Amino acid sequence: MQDDQVCYTYEGALEAAIAMEEEGFRNYLRALGTVQQRGAKEILRENALDELNHKHQLEKALVDGQMTEAGLQQLLPTMNLSAIFPKKELGPESGVREALLYAIHLEKEAVEFYGKVADGCSGAPMAALFARLKAEESSHLQRLEDLYERHFMTEN
Repeated sequence: MQDDQVCYTYEGALEAAIAMEEEGFRNYLRALGTVQQRGAKEILRENALDELNHKHQLEKALVDGQMTEAGLQQLLPTMNLSAIFPKKELGPESGVREALLYAIHLEKEAVEFYGKVADGCSGAPMAALFARLKAEESSHLQRLEDLYERHFMTEN
């Protein structure tokens, strides 16, 4: 999205977030249709369902006219594995390692998107919403990186 440097109305902010979650879901769905290995499919399926859940929460907030206060409020540290491993498209032979790295890149893109919009709305009510969404995505990113570290980092 190119309009991540502007601040939105409440409805506009939620619509932008919904579009971001929909794009993430579609990326996972395409990847699910490509990979054949069961473990890789499970990683992608879990993350696709997470994206659907986020989208549903955002759509509910759009209908209700407010977002619930529950949720992560601070950014979690990550290992920044997306800087170490380049993003690669998945193929039929892709396994769990590749699926995890693919998901890490998608979550990193969401963290960056929400961060840019939060910065663009600095001082406005929407900044808090996007900061919260960034924190939630950083939690997902950290979970994926922790999983990658447990299973694929040589020192473990």
